Amino acid sequence: MELNEIRDPAFLKTLNNSQLKDLAEQIRTFLIYSLSKTGGHLASNLGIVELTIALHYVFDSPKDKIIFDVGHQSYVHKILTGRADRFSTLRQYKGLSGFQKRSESVHDVWEAGHSSTSLSAALGMAVARDLNKENYSIIPVIGDGAISNGLSLEALNEIGVEKRNIIIIFNDNNMSISKNVGAMNAGFSKLRTLKSYTTFKSSLKRSLSGNPIGDALYKGLKVVKDSMREAVIDGGIFEEFGLDYMGPVDGHNIHDLIQILETAKHHRGPTLIHVMTKKGKGYSPCEDDSEGHWHGVGPFNIETGKPLHEVPCGFSAWGPFMSQCVAEFAQNDKDIVSLTPAMINGSGMGILFAKYPDRSFDTGIAEEHTATFAAGLAISGKKPYMCIYSSFLQRAYDEINHDICRMDLPVVIGVDHAGLVGGDGETHQGTFDIGILSGLP
Repeated sequence: MELNEIRDPAFLKTLNNSQLKDLAEQIRTFLIYSLSKTGGHLASNLGIVELTIALHYVFDSPKDKIIFDVGHQSYVHKILTGRADRFSTLRQYKGLSGFQKRSESVHDVWEAGHSSTSLSAALGMAVARDLNKENYSIIPVIGDGAISNGLSLEALNEIGVEKRNIIIIFNDNNMSISKNVGAMNAGFSKLRTLKSYTTFKSSLKRSLSGNPIGDALYKGLKVVKDSMREAVIDGGIFEEFGLDYMGPVDGHNIHDLIQILETAKHHRGPTLIHVMTKKGKGYSPCEDDSEGHWHGVGPFNIETGKPLHEVPCGFSAWGPFMSQCVAEFAQNDKDIVSLTPAMINGSGMGILFAKYPDRSFDTGIAEEHTATFAAGLAISGKKPYMCIYSSFLQRAYDEINHDICRMDLPVVIGVDHAGLVGGDGETHQGTFDIGILSGLP
């Protein structure tokens, strides 16, 4: 099938495993070629091809709600829901959005641009579904960076208490967790995701519960099982939140993905599926990128991987220019400390982290924490430089107001990507920083 002929994902259910694999390769080729012309978020979308195919194979969108956290990794979702013919307009005026967009398709049930909103949104949808006595699945897809954000952790805390039917897809493309698991974990993981095993667990609990001896025996067996599980897999933290953990599963094995998703679809309560993926899979310049240069790219040469439009000699973006200035000041001032919430490359702070690793901190996707961290440094005599995107600065407003300005602390904030920024759309425009900050003391 030609990708431009796809109108909705229902056709996937007619394909066998071999045909689904061929489709995955076809989509990868399409993404590499198309984004080499327009630019966009290439690496994250190459890494999620099989997972997105499996999601649309198992679930029935738009009845079932698939939510991509941030939304920049929804290109495959757009292709499978009938938008491949618009990819030549990606991230252009009146063109295809680079994120999920409700006005663009009924399959886009949520839209974002900032990180870590998917879990809270999913819980809200689940409660509304249950109050309406409706029956459908809600599937947020969230990455290993976004799930560490405070908003995600707050949502996980509530999801574990509410016990609603939500299937969380934990898209882990860091690969650090895979080093801590082995063959025993793979076998144990496969056992836990079999329907026969989950049915056996439920039957065992019913059989043993209801009398003192049976209850004690079941609790004893559960302690042994839980101890074995935590010694073998990294799911303990999620189960402490009250989620049922499944995985890890190879995010590029369509057969295994479909099997585990089918199991989760019939599971009661909140479930987290740990999916291991390779960011940039299928295109070696992306796969070999450890610095994040291929996260969001402009047009590029497919053969060499080099950008088609280089920054003219002698010119620089504001982020790298500011970092160069701070690096020069820091050479003679040991009290200067640099911070950024997961934007070392995006804000051009590589020089600071290379020259002063002990005084440079990547705080992850945690804007609020970064601001108060800077306040703590300042009140202790240090001179923090906090570089943050204008659009993400909105998330740290209270901390800047309450923890920095109110106490009149000397924190330098480098507001990067200010003003109109083009292709990323309205969620990333840096148009609010002056209005937000000018009223603060």
